Amino acid sequence: MTEPKKLILNLFEMNTVSHITHGLWTLPGNNRHRFNDISYWLELAQILEHGGFDGIFLADVVGAYDVFRGGPETAIREGLQIPSNDPLLVIPAMAAVTERLGFGVTFSTSYEPPFAFARRMSTLDHLTHGRVGWNIVTSYLPNAARNFGLAEEIPHDRRYAIADEFLDVVYKLWEGSWDDGAVIADAAGKTYTDPSKVRYIDHVGENFRVAGPHLSQPSPQRTPVLYQATGSPAGIAFAGRHAELVFTGGRTTADFVQNAERMTDAAARHGRTADDLKFIVQAGVVVGRTEEEASDKWRTYREQSSLDGILAHSGFPFDPTVFPRETLVRDALAQAGIPEKAVPTAAPDTTIGQLIDGIAGGREGRFFVAGTPRVVADEIERWLDEDGIDGINLRQYHSFDTARDFAELVVPELRARGRLLEGGPTLRERLFGRGPRLPENHIATRYRGGANLTVPVPPLFG
Repeated sequence: MTEPKKLILNLFEMNTVSHITHGLWTLPGNNRHRFNDISYWLELAQILEHGGFDGIFLADVVGAYDVFRGGPETAIREGLQIPSNDPLLVIPAMAAVTERLGFGVTFSTSYEPPFAFARRMSTLDHLTHGRVGWNIVTSYLPNAARNFGLAEEIPHDRRYAIADEFLDVVYKLWEGSWDDGAVIADAAGKTYTDPSKVRYIDHVGENFRVAGPHLSQPSPQRTPVLYQATGSPAGIAFAGRHAELVFTGGRTTADFVQNAERMTDAAARHGRTADDLKFIVQAGVVVGRTEEEASDKWRTYREQSSLDGILAHSGFPFDPTVFPRETLVRDALAQAGIPEKAVPTAAPDTTIGQLIDGIAGGREGRFFVAGTPRVVADEIERWLDEDGIDGINLRQYHSFDTARDFAELVVPELRARGRLLEGGPTLRERLFGRGPRLPENHIATRYRGGANLTVPVPPLFG
């Protein structure tokens, strides 16, 4: 009998008030306003640890959402990812009160240099005993570019070219600068590290010049688990070379399957196998002990959701709320001076009312379920077995009720069906069921033992 596929279970979080469920921070009992308080993160980590979660996936941005209505005022008013704090800094605190919970943290390759980041991640890998992963992003907000001295956003594919070299640098630091066994801690000989086993990397590239050596000794995983959120052609090519877990999605099963197949094919072109990539989707789960309880929760979440927050988050290029509901989208766009192609999701012959209703009610997509624990578990099994996903980032409608509900009601059902991961002291061991280090067919391993440090890697985008 074939063993059932296991679910990677993460909670989707951000060090902010309103992450992706806009307006819901105002719900009774919601703790989102406590994000500045370390006790929030300690309590959350313990809920997840004891509730059977594999990890917490921490999103981040380095700019404000200031496209909608021509400025950041809507985002600021809504608490839409502003104020927000650095996600890396809450990880040690959560690690201190947990033993197996993993931490996937977002960091952009576009605006900060790789050397300092490599040390921060090695430090986190040490402090968590190998429970950290990196969600590699290239940043997409125009305001982010202006925050780092640029007049405008770096073009999309150019950001991925920079990211490719950024990864090359950190691989050299993590995998090639120090040998295993470099630290001997010989008190009698007054030698902590054998100098012959530590080396410069002397990287000279188009975007970075980094001498090294790496300042941290090898951590349990050396290279953290490599996450990536993508779906674009450039992102897919990048994932094929680098990513271990891809955060992707699709409005339909066919969309998701197509995305996954493209990334698996890209990985194969780099000598990797289908087993080297796992796919995670953002999922909404509203569970109740009865169908009525689940329906009541979902109705409350819908009613309290903020349309302004959704529009600001999506960077909507015009404000549909200022037009009468019966106005045709085509006419509204013309009055706003916006070309129809700038809003591809808005059918020109529909009304503004239909557009707004679709925006407000159509955000859940394929990976959403509301119901009793059995109904939810059945649907998650369909996601695993029919869609082919490997895991979910659980969207939070209420902190901490979303996590508690899932832990208390859904986890026991999934555990009884043999659908949850078990074991693995490091994050990579837990997720892949193999050793703590990257497999030999990953491009980063070419630097082990100091090999190939000065040999150029063929560019990902020729």
